Amino acid sequence: MSAAIWSEEAGDPDAPLVALVHGSLDRSAGLLRLSRRLDRRFRVLRYDRRGYGRSAPHPGPFGVDDQVADLVALLDGRPAVVFGHSYGGNVALALADRHPELVRAVAVYETPLSWLPWWPRGSAGREAAGAGDPAEAAERFMRRMIGDDHWERLPARTREARRAEGPAMVAELADLARRAPWDPARITVPAVAMRGAAGAAHHARSAEHLGAVLPDCRVVTIEGARHFGPYTHPAEVAAAIAELVSRAGSRR
Repeated sequence: MSAAIWSEEAGDPDAPLVALVHGSLDRSAGLLRLSRRLDRRFRVLRYDRRGYGRSAPHPGPFGVDDQVADLVALLDGRPAVVFGHSYGGNVALALADRHPELVRAVAVYETPLSWLPWWPRGSAGREAAGAGDPAEAAERFMRRMIGDDHWERLPARTREARRAEGPAMVAELADLARRAPWDPARITVPAVAMRGAAGAAHHARSAEHLGAVLPDCRVVTIEGARHFGPYTHPAEVAAAIAELVSRAGSRR
């Protein structure tokens, strides 16, 4: 790794390991409620991806290859069930493709498939990937994801921190839009693709697509949830991950 990546682990060191990968313009703190439900039963690794939170500033680069290398270093040879929210799902799937020895199973929640022709051009991620000024792109992305009112209520320091993370966001989303970062035929471990019942239609289609192209993938709908289901419905998402841990264990 070219710069320090912040990470933290909780739970029984002898329990199965679950790694949590956050999405774009986010940080591991967003997955803390989910982590606390999982670490009652499992060992949980969460970390701030390069360019975000306590792993910022970071010189980059910010492509999927670099994200996978960071996670490989953090796992340090330990196989894990890997969960990714939004963009983080592509990191989890790419790890399962390239390092199957490190992935017992993979879970994703509303992962963008922005390289596919049916992915909407007006999605928040595609708009951000094509933006000029990274700070402005980060602000527009946040306003679309959480709403103008919520954005304006954030402390000034928080707004500036999100804007400063714009280069990481723009670079990683542009990289994602250019090519498929993983091959479904190479992902043979058990998988689950989650979606929020109240989420966008293209995220629902993403989950169904993963269920169709991955060899062993179940599609799970989280009732009442939108794109930030791991934050708003952590118990339901944790239950789906726990069931996946059991599936992975039964195959060994």
